[in-house]
Amino acid sequence: MPLPAPRVAFVTGCNGISGNAIVEYLVRQPKEEWSRIVVSSRSPSRHYWQDPRVEFVAIDFLDPVDTIIAKIQPICNTVTHAYFTSYVHTDDFARLRDLNVPLFENFLTAIDTVARHSLQRVCLQTGGKHYGPHLGPVNAPLTEDLPRYEDGGLNFYYSQEDYMFDLHKQRSWSWNVIRPNGIVGFTPGKNGMSESITLALYMLICKELGETPKFPGNKYFYNAVDDSSYAVSLADMSVWATTHDHAKDEAFNHVNGDTIVWRYFFKKVGAYFGMDIPDQTEWPELGENQKMAHGFRMAEWAADKKPVWDRICDKYGGKREAFDWGTWFFFDWSVGKAWPTLSSITKARKYGWTRYDDTYETWVETFRAFENAGVLPQNSVLLANESSGKMVNGVKGESNNVRTNKAGVEAEAPSLVAA
Repeated sequence: MPLPAPRVAFVTGCNGISGNAIVEYLVRQPKEEWSRIVVSSRSPSRHYWQDPRVEFVAIDFLDPVDTIIAKIQPICNTVTHAYFTSYVHTDDFARLRDLNVPLFENFLTAIDTVARHSLQRVCLQTGGKHYGPHLGPVNAPLTEDLPRYEDGGLNFYYSQEDYMFDLHKQRSWSWNVIRPNGIVGFTPGKNGMSESITLALYMLICKELGETPKFPGNKYFYNAVDDSSYAVSLADMSVWATTHDHAKDEAFNHVNGDTIVWRYFFKKVGAYFGMDIPDQTEWPELGENQKMAHGFRMAEWAADKKPVWDRICDKYGGKREAFDWGTWFFFDWSVGKAWPTLSSITKARKYGWTRYDDTYETWVETFRAFENAGVLPQNSVLLANESSGKMVNGVKGESNNVRTNKAGVEAEAPSLVAA
């Protein structure tokens, strides 16, 4: 029998955490399976892939749909698998719908028009907010068969899904919806929601100041069980779901497969950066009608910390602009809830997806990816400096005779983008 025709991918949001991870996943697959990989972002590509199968096109999916169609017509007319990970972020949840509903509708209208005869599968990535945990207590664990909550028309995921479902009824292509929880992973530029870079910035600045990091959230979440989604694993699930016929027209939750408790996890992350963080015992009271009660707000804490980050970059390496990649408000929300937000991946397991990731290891791998890209200073440089430094409030600082090697770190940092 002849080999099946190779697939052609179209991945939007390639500068974001999820889109970047899907492209990185696909370029590691043989060309006999994926012959071309078209990638897009509304901003110029922030890095390059050496794989010649990758073709970049700059697209703003908020442009008129005819403009989008004209841009993608020459290179997307043979696309078989379309992965939508584009997202416009605002800290105002009420405005998310106005921005993100037309974003997806224009994308789907355009790719359906251009690749109608070749398109086999559309993959829409949404998220845990599908179940309403940003509004208040929800079922635990979250399962794909839960009914939609009464959203008052604000949850843009529902509108995106409904548009896809309605168009699907008139077409031969199939669909998948992937719903991750908080995504941890590398991104080559600023991203609207990034817990990993935010926590790294916080830890490194506290260390530079000789301060012991305090947990940014509330007492409940400090002691609660939590989960997360590793971008690399999320890419694995997305490609798995869209390339198996028995998984078509299904939605799947995504998490790593394990759980963490922030009381212990926060200390482990601190240890990675060379800090011994004691248990936290002092907390503000959670009011009867108050959803969140933080000891401090990350956004307020970060207001005057940019000069400290610049000093770190001068000493050890790193990108000065990375400070602006911190998503302080989002991190406040992530660890300030007073209810659990766990997702079940039992459905994906029953369908045959078996990947498992250790969450702490995924955070370390993400930190190292940022270090390799020169975004964060190399952890080995920090720890080497610490070994010859002196203790300040339990944190080792730089001694006067330690030579920094910023230029060497940036010059020697290996590239993340080679296929």
